[in-house]
Amino acid sequence: MRPPLPRTGAAWTDLKARMADYAAGDVAWRDGRTAVYVFNAGPEVEQVQKEAYALFQSENGLGPVAFPSLKRMEDDVVGFALSLLHAPDEAAGNITSGGTDSITMALKAARDFARKARGVTGPANIVIPRSAHPAFDKACALMEIEVRRIALVDFLADPAAMATAADAATVMIVGSAPNFPYGLMDPIAALSDLAIARDLWLHVDACVGGFIAPFVRMNGAAIAPFDFELAGVRSMSADLHKYGYCAKGASTVLFRSEELRRFMVFDFKDWPGGRMVTPTLAGTRPGGAISAAWAVMNFLGVAGYREKQALVTDARATIAAGVEALGFTVLGAPQLGILAFTRADVDCVALWARLRERGWFTGVTTEPKSLHLMLSPIHAQVAHAYLADLAWALETVQGAAAPEARYS
Repeated sequence: MRPPLPRTGAAWTDLKARMADYAAGDVAWRDGRTAVYVFNAGPEVEQVQKEAYALFQSENGLGPVAFPSLKRMEDDVVGFALSLLHAPDEAAGNITSGGTDSITMALKAARDFARKARGVTGPANIVIPRSAHPAFDKACALMEIEVRRIALVDFLADPAAMATAADAATVMIVGSAPNFPYGLMDPIAALSDLAIARDLWLHVDACVGGFIAPFVRMNGAAIAPFDFELAGVRSMSADLHKYGYCAKGASTVLFRSEELRRFMVFDFKDWPGGRMVTPTLAGTRPGGAISAAWAVMNFLGVAGYREKQALVTDARATIAAGVEALGFTVLGAPQLGILAFTRADVDCVALWARLRERGWFTGVTTEPKSLHLMLSPIHAQVAHAYLADLAWALETVQGAAAPEARYS
């Protein structure tokens, strides 16, 4: 039965207690036992997020004339992103509400560009790897664009097959850096070559990797080119609220030039309220998301991000070695913060359920069935505890002895 709005207001102390009671059943993500949905960079970063968000929570990014502070902070954050991702001087972008918003607006820009520059007037399509995020399907559903999902090779995009699938009505091809199911970097350089050869719009979905891969590379990892360093990349999405450790919801959508970005912008004046210009899917744009992103990025700086991302990759390496010692196979060769691993002789969903009994909330991948972890800096502290509980779960599900002691 739906509750009615209370006739009289309640005291904040009472409401706060009720909210804490409601949250009693939520995952306890601060203890490091959650490896999905939340990116835990520690209490100091969390404090910066909250205080910076609160300072501008009532301001609205829809009105840059009224709130030039937000425009200034957005320009700074976009500039940080463009610099990290090797964008040329003429590149441009905006803060959006999240990865789906960024992907939708990039597709809108690509579609409108194709209409004007290439004369694509009939049914359009995009060509994406099977591992690409469903946000592309959502955006295409909104715009009635056909989605052509192409089978993977070794869990990665297949540029040759994507080239075959693309035609004169293709308004975008996509590569992921990394893809979400496996945490693997698609062969973006080969996709860039395809985009140049066929004059196709290449979008790199770096929602997960955009704010971790540059720092992992700085820390010494051999991360292949994946961003505007490649001439065929016309747009990118990179989430601030993932490995940028900013408050939700904040992402960036980035374009090789201001000319391309303008295809994204909605500009309308044929109504009594005057001209309305919105660069992203949202009208109202929460000032707190912008201010928190600006504050966190300035708080961490390059040195802070390198330190946080080293903790992530250290945790990934520890867990990868541990699960392989338990007989699992890591899918591909992940380099960032995601890994998926499987065993053919065990039900990974059953393992997931057993791990839930010990407080772990993680992900699963369905092709093949595997356990999926999206790691944060906090997981460097709990990696051995996770492996110990995984060994316990394996023993209980399979009934076979597992080397739990080494992780105790």
